[in-house]
Amino acid sequence: MSRFLRLANFAGWPAMCGVLVAVVALQFFELRGIRDSLDELAQNGEPSPPVYFDAIARAGASVVSISATRVNVEAIERAGDDRVDLYLGEQESLGSGVIIDSRGFILTNLHVVDTLFDAFDATVTLSDDRRTPAKVIALDETHDLAVLHINMDELTPISLGDEAELAVGDVVFSIGYPHNIGQSVSQGIVSSLGHDLDFSVSMIQTDAAINPGSSGGALIDANGALVGINSSILSESGNFEGIGFATPAAVAVGAASELVAEAIATNSGYLGVLTGEALTAQSSELFFGVDHIRGMLVESVDEGGAAARAGILPGDVITAINDTTVIDDESIVMEVLEKKPGDIVRVQVYREGRSLEFEAALGFGQAILFDP
Repeated sequence: MSRFLRLANFAGWPAMCGVLVAVVALQFFELRGIRDSLDELAQNGEPSPPVYFDAIARAGASVVSISATRVNVEAIERAGDDRVDLYLGEQESLGSGVIIDSRGFILTNLHVVDTLFDAFDATVTLSDDRRTPAKVIALDETHDLAVLHINMDELTPISLGDEAELAVGDVVFSIGYPHNIGQSVSQGIVSSLGHDLDFSVSMIQTDAAINPGSSGGALIDANGALVGINSSILSESGNFEGIGFATPAAVAVGAASELVAEAIATNSGYLGVLTGEALTAQSSELFFGVDHIRGMLVESVDEGGAAARAGILPGDVITAINDTTVIDDESIVMEVLEKKPGDIVRVQVYREGRSLEFEAALGFGQAILFDP
């Protein structure tokens, strides 16, 4: 009996190997069939699944994070029959914005930066982690829009799409900085067009997630072009529930262009330096060891301001602006006041025994806000 079992085991191995070979062969032919089918689909021009990486990367470079300090009334106390004391408190507001112009203009929602007494204090962080102070230069309460300005090079303005070509069901993406976790992208579709609700213009409705911190960010189409500025959500809980709204790009950017033009026309240029005393022979000798240096000693420069961006440093002596010799602080003020934000001025300084010249693109100081 044992001899029979040994014989059966010996005879069974070739059969088992044959079964395994058959299984491998079947899998091979099945895989080859799948490959041939894919090749045939490709040859017949069948569309491949869409890839949105490039579109999102292009648009993402134009979307920034905005951190604003909001000053509001926290408490009111009656201190007498004719006196009421207001106690103010600061609260950080986080939101998003979109670079619309290489000159440093950023579009966002007004409610991202809005605060009591127009006491604006905002900081912008770019997608490449560069960070700079920002000036709020214009407001549009009707459309819940605000325009900020930053002094910075190598900015990437977003490309503009045509929301008039949007249709319900089109794929869109929301790009912003929700909950301060960094830049984030959510995908959705156009849920509806033409909603006005309590808004002054028809809004784009989408189910792409718009969470706290995403307000003011970009709603883009499948090509990476801006079609809307993320504005609000409809929610009973305060969190996103699948109904979000964006201001159409044509409305938002059109309003922003008018705001920028008015802000430039209304404001004077701003260099962003704090100067000390006018140098005399005595102070020149004291500070620099020679008695012939004349001009205004720079005590500090605004972070992210025009002077800092140009390369002017504390300790420099401003000796001339354009063709005007600087003899006192009024020389600087009057020369700059005649210019507009964005104008270029030539600033001559004395530094460590050398005369240097810088070109500074003037920015906005304590901007006069334009609110149509």
